[in-house]
This record gives sequence, C-alpha cells and structure tokens, in this order.
Amino acid sequence: MTVRLRLGVNIDHVATVRNARGGDLPDPVRAAELAAKAGADGITAHLREDRRHITDSDIERLMAAISLPLNLEMAATAEMVAIALRHRPHAACIVPERRQERTTEGGLDADGHRETLAPMVKALGDAGIRVSLFIEPTAAQVEAAIALGAPVVEFHTGRYAHRTGAARADELQRIADMAALAAKNGIEPHAGHGLTYDNVAPVAAIPQIAELNIGHFLIGEAIFVGLKEAVKQMRAAMDAAR
Repeated sequence: MTVRLRLGVNIDHVATVRNARGGDLPDPVRAAELAAKAGADGITAHLREDRRHITDSDIERLMAAISLPLNLEMAATAEMVAIALRHRPHAACIVPERRQERTTEGGLDADGHRETLAPMVKALGDAGIRVSLFIEPTAAQVEAAIALGAPVVEFHTGRYAHRTGAARADELQRIADMAALAAKNGIEPHAGHGLTYDNVAPVAAIPQIAELNIGHFLIGEAIFVGLKEAVKQMRAAMDAAR
C-alpha cells in the first residue's frame, strides 16, 4: 500500500510581506488556516533569531488557532530551545542560521556539532516534541542523526532544485539513497527547499519520504492564483507522483 505523502506549508513569507510595511496584514495565521482548508497536513514556521518574518506573537497565535501540527523551525540556540519548550509545538526542526543569508542556504552540520546538539535533541524529545534535523543528504549527516537519536531528518533539496540534467539526476539519487538509509535506521525522512510544481514529482516519488515542507514557492504562487488554489495544485502534484 502506498503511504500518503504529507504536505507541510511554510507560512514565513506571509509574515515577510507584512513586516515589509508594518502593521498586522497579511496575517500568517490566516494563511495557515487557508492552507489547512486546502489540504495541508501541517504548518511550518521559522522563528529566526533576528525575527525578520515570523515573530514570537505569531507562534503564540498559531499554537492557539490551528488544529494542524505546527513544525517550529529554529536555530540551535538556548533561546530557541527555551521558546520551543514553552510552547511545545508538535515538532521542532533544527536548522542552520546565519544573519547575512536571505534564506536557509544549506543543511545543518549535525556531524560537526554533535556535542552542541545532543542536549538540545534530548531536552526537546523529553518534552514530547518531535525533533527533526535539517541536513544535507549525506551518509555522515544521517549517521550523526542516528547517533543523536533524532526521530526525523529533513533533507535539503536546494541543490536538486537548482541543478539541471545529469547533475540534478545525481542529486536526486543521493536524496533517494539517504532517505533509504534513514528509514532503514528508524528515522523518518522529510524533504524541502526550492520545490515547485515543476520539480516536486521526482522527490515526492521517493517511497521512504513521508513529508515535504514547501513555503516560498506556494506563497509566491498565491499572488496569482490564491493560497488555497496553490496548495491544492501542489497537493495534486504530490499525490500524482505517489
């Protein structure tokens, strides 16, 4: 039996538009509610250290307003762990974060930061929060996730999304191989970054991948067709690939 692939919708960039002008609109909570009605299985929000888009009050309102699981993307800092422990979202995805970047530019070096990550993974897990590590699809990073006891990894698909031809095919194979390695070791593989209607199908077709998290493309597409329609089209593309 084919397992249904879950879609997590990242609503960060609704907040980006709001913050560009100030005030309360557009509201990322409303975006989350619309995404839920359109077929999203979860909502992702990245509370960055510089609060450039999602804010602390957004997290509070999302926790209160939505019935879908909330996946809190966060840097590996004491401040963010404390916030996650206070709100207790369904999941916390630890991502790399650099102040000068426009968006997350690659995977977390879980292998090189095991000592820092270990107590954070344990604290979050002990609180009943499902921990995910946003990593590159390499054996070293998957093996680090295994050693850290993370129940979930999310593979960075940016390189796949931005390459073409044989280079893209090679990256897709690497994602597939690492998804199989993760699943073999009891870790649930997710994927995300740079996915669109045009490139999502090959990733969605990888049988071990349980969830895709997609944000920027859907928010951009919503300008033209509306968020509900954008999410419905992505949901249909993912389902067709399975």
